[in-house]
Amino acid sequence: MKNMGQMMKQMQKMQKQMAKAQEELKEKTVEATAGGGMVTVVATGDKRIVDVKISEEVIDPDDVDMLQDLILAATNEALKQVDELIEQDMGKFTKGMNIPGMF
Repeated sequence: MKNMGQMMKQMQKMQKQMAKAQEELKEKTVEATAGGGMVTVVATGDKRIVDVKISEEVIDPDDVDMLQDLILAATNEALKQVDELIEQDMGKFTKGMNIPGMF
């Protein structure tokens, strides 16, 4: 029973550390670009898009599809970077636990 109590304390400590790490992720940002920097998207560690910058040179009323593609590419890259950031920060809690898809 003593082992069980220690294990519960360790789990509670890990839960607090995970909650703190998740809060810290909200403060971190990633930035991704597309079109050689013509479109830039900034996202937070909790997958919120907080800024989109579009260079005037890429705005062409006759080619809206290209602008949409650049925005999608930059956004998807930013979200991919957030996933990598989450794995880097939160993965330390799941290493060796063999819980696929936890973060």
